[in-house]
Amino acid sequence: MEMPVKHIVDLIPQKPPFVMVGKLLYSDEEQTRSSFLVQSDNVFVKEGLFREAGLMENIAQTAALRAGYAAQAESKPVAIGYIGAVNNFEVFDLAKVGDEVITSVRIQTQVLGISVLSGEVWLNDRLVAKCEMKVVVKSE
Repeated sequence: MEMPVKHIVDLIPQKPPFVMVGKLLYSDEEQTRSSFLVQSDNVFVKEGLFREAGLMENIAQTAALRAGYAAQAESKPVAIGYIGAVNNFEVFDLAKVGDEVITSVRIQTQVLGISVLSGEVWLNDRLVAKCEMKVVVKSE
């Protein structure tokens, strides 16, 4: 079930053409899921495939979507975050133009503006990529 979000770009600091999330599907204290339809004009599409950097950015933006959704619920501005580290990044397959990927991030630890999360990208019930990521939120 899609969450009631009118404009996804209002919840993330990234702007077109660098938006790698399409819909917020679910979000709670521990997990967030998004969907993303791969389009031919995407900056990470080469030879009809959504490349590895796009998969990594999709995971990071799903984490940003989680933070933006929580900020909006508290009437706070959307914070800017930075990827601090990526560990165990594995790609098993690449999505093609026209495919819709479902991405899940699960928060492992969150302390002092630093979140450690695990991310997975799925395509038709097949795991296509996963990693652990440390995201640092810029303090005001």
